[in-house]
Amino acid sequence: MEQRRKSIVEFVNREGAVSFASLKAAFPNVSEMTLRTDLKFLDQVNQIIRVYGGAKSVNYVVGTDDLLSRRSERNKDKKVQIAEKAAAVFQANTTIFLDSGSTVTELARRIPDQDCLVFTTGIDCACELAKRKQPIVHLLGGRLNRTSMCVTGVTPLTELERLHFDVAFLGISCYSQEAGFGCGSEEDCELKRVAIRRSARTVMLMDSAKIGLSSTYTVCGLDEVDTVISDGGVDRLFAEACETSGVQLL
Repeated sequence: MEQRRKSIVEFVNREGAVSFASLKAAFPNVSEMTLRTDLKFLDQVNQIIRVYGGAKSVNYVVGTDDLLSRRSERNKDKKVQIAEKAAAVFQANTTIFLDSGSTVTELARRIPDQDCLVFTTGIDCACELAKRKQPIVHLLGGRLNRTSMCVTGVTPLTELERLHFDVAFLGISCYSQEAGFGCGSEEDCELKRVAIRRSARTVMLMDSAKIGLSSTYTVCGLDEVDTVISDGGVDRLFAEACETSGVQLL
């Protein structure tokens, strides 16, 4: 039992945030009842944090962003796969908004060197785009969030309200059928909401491990986005929900 619980903690810490479905897949020989008992115990002894639909690493601080450097290494292969798919649908001569975050930064590394107008709150995204010659890049102003390496606060919200984008590429923390797309930061949530409202098309970048999880703040529902780009591991229920809502799933 101790070894099993230790393995569960290691799995949650490695992934950062996991759904109960992911746990069941990772521990196929353990019953659901035993897994739930283990999660309850590990939460009580502060080795993990139980959340609706799964669990989070204790390295996640409630109401804040996780360190970008840590997030960049989690599910690295999935982030690269998602970024490559997103880069493939990128179009020249468009105005785009790039969110901050590890997956969006992977996308910024792969954006072709073509004419486009890019606005971003991600400092690492801007640094990656600075290596290109043709994109015109605007880093929105605001308060530096050293944890996520992005700008935040009232200033970027005000600037976004004056802009219009052909496409917004957004990273997301979780998705649940009940709560929709969510994140753990109020300021980040509001920024994503404004970006969605000011964009003709919204593309969510989300690895499949985040399906079935929920967080404090709801960004939007599935019917408010146009495309979800994932790693190919989404479950049947999510794929069906996308089809029902008319959302393109890549």
